[in-house]
Amino acid sequence: MTTKIQRLPMLQSEVGLSRSSVYGHIAKGLLPKPIQISSRVVAWLSHETDAIIAARIAGKSDDEIRELVIELMSQRSKVQTQMNGGA
Repeated sequence: MTTKIQRLPMLQSEVGLSRSSVYGHIAKGLLPKPIQISSRVVAWLSHETDAIIAARIAGKSDDEIRELVIELMSQRSKVQTQMNGGA
């Protein structure tokens, strides 16, 4: 799998939300948190965004979306652990 990142304007275009709504969705657990790509720049992983969009299309509830976001963040943590030489 090729991992691609997307900055806020692209994310907004894909999910159809304003900047404040994107951050509101993050606070509510409906979108994953961004990753830090430099000291002042954040971005989102496109495969995570795609999973959220697919869940919305499938008619998943907000609670189901929150569970998906938790799972996506868990997978991200596992990748970070593997990259840092952990088990």
